[in-house]
Amino acid sequence: MHNWLGFFGAFNPPTLAHIELAEFAMQETGRDGVLFVPSRSQYIRVSQQKDFAYSDSQRLEMLETIAASRPWMQVTDIEIRADHQPRTYETLLALRDRGIHATLLLGSDKLPELESGWLYVREICETFGVVCLTRGRDACEAMIKASPFLCSLSSCIRVLETPETFRDLSSSLVRQMVRDQADAATLPVPPEIRRMVMEGMQ
Repeated sequence: MHNWLGFFGAFNPPTLAHIELAEFAMQETGRDGVLFVPSRSQYIRVSQQKDFAYSDSQRLEMLETIAASRPWMQVTDIEIRADHQPRTYETLLALRDRGIHATLLLGSDKLPELESGWLYVREICETFGVVCLTRGRDACEAMIKASPFLCSLSSCIRVLETPETFRDLSSSLVRQMVRDQADAATLPVPPEIRRMVMEGMQ
């Protein structure tokens, strides 16, 4: 069975931070690769209430284009093809049935959501484990210690202190740059998808 990191998210659009930090996490944890699992655009628009969502096909094409030159990176449309947005635990179980054991990879901005907004958190942590990437100025260890629930799962959560370069880079920033008509060459996304990112918001 392949032992991967499962990177779930909107990737709206994928940024250099998504790619570089995913590879960093893979190297730090010794996993076989990183499986990117984009969520459904309807979920991004309605549940996450983002100001804009690239379509399912656009985000999938972007990720697959990036993965084409990165052997360690794989992409699955398992959630995009679903008739509703699956719970993360359900997707992890489905992937395991396909021979892929994926530890959940997430940013530290998602830590508070584990306590209040997610289902099956204990099952995810105890069955698959969690690797948490520091984002912004988050003090992950302090966040975990301050929460009795997260503290009870701390043995299943590995925190990685990430390079400063990408800590504050977000998809929201990229979308704003596109709205501001920034030069495509300055967008902090992989070069091979810059045109897709620009044209996708027109």
